[in-house]
Amino acid sequence: MPKLEELQDIVIQTRRDILRMVHKVNSGHPGGSLGCTEFFVAQYHEIMELKEGFDMDGVGEDLFFLSNGHISPVFYSVLARKGYFPVDELNTFRLINSRLQGHPTTHEGLPGIRVASGSLGQGMSVAIGAALAKKLNGDDHLIYSLHGDGELQEGQNWEAIMYAAGNKVDNLISTIDRNGQQIDGPTEAVLPLGNLAEKFKVFGWNVLEIENGNDLGEVIEGLKEAKRRTGKGKPVCIIMNTVMGNGVDFMMHTHAWHGKAPNDEQLETALSQNPETLGDY
Repeated sequence: MPKLEELQDIVIQTRRDILRMVHKVNSGHPGGSLGCTEFFVAQYHEIMELKEGFDMDGVGEDLFFLSNGHISPVFYSVLARKGYFPVDELNTFRLINSRLQGHPTTHEGLPGIRVASGSLGQGMSVAIGAALAKKLNGDDHLIYSLHGDGELQEGQNWEAIMYAAGNKVDNLISTIDRNGQQIDGPTEAVLPLGNLAEKFKVFGWNVLEIENGNDLGEVIEGLKEAKRRTGKGKPVCIIMNTVMGNGVDFMMHTHAWHGKAPNDEQLETALSQNPETLGDY
């Protein structure tokens, strides 16, 4: 397994990828992508059991589903640097006929993407279906999913959350990115979510919290603990506290960078705060 220092280098490079991708086309969602960088690097480089190559069925390996698909820049960067497709393809982000659209799609056959996402509220249902398929097929691998906190304002989530607990979908680990921000402002100002950990517990989930979702070591340990809690009759939920725009001082702690690209000067400042480690594309 890679050392923590090596994974941290990948985190920094992933931030650079995100910033350069959205800057190039003046479009995309850097805020949530930067906030979840540590999570994605931990998932793909340390936690999940993955096979060589890619097939849509995903038999005999762990699967990941991104529900809040607008944070595709971080997903694409991590997939590319994990070897799913060439890193230089990141240059095509959001261009016409690119496989790397603003929200992940499946019709272009991009390795690593198993479901189109971005219509918020649907990812939990997809993940539950995949987890049940694993059980039916006798495959003991796990299903992971990621959801935005503002996304939980969608009612379909709560039907799915209730269903997963009621049907003992205990091979599922769903992480909530609790950054407290959404496109229109702070989540608690738009529609208060209250105590999400307690809500998931009441709905019958096994819940743990990652206090600092931007501390790579803490994220890794939290995901490992979540794995230990699977197979015990309950789905597992991680409430992961992150900072939107993490790693770029002028993007942090505000919804303003939910879907806004940096200009040339802002890009230079942001990249200077994240010195090159592995080589840009």
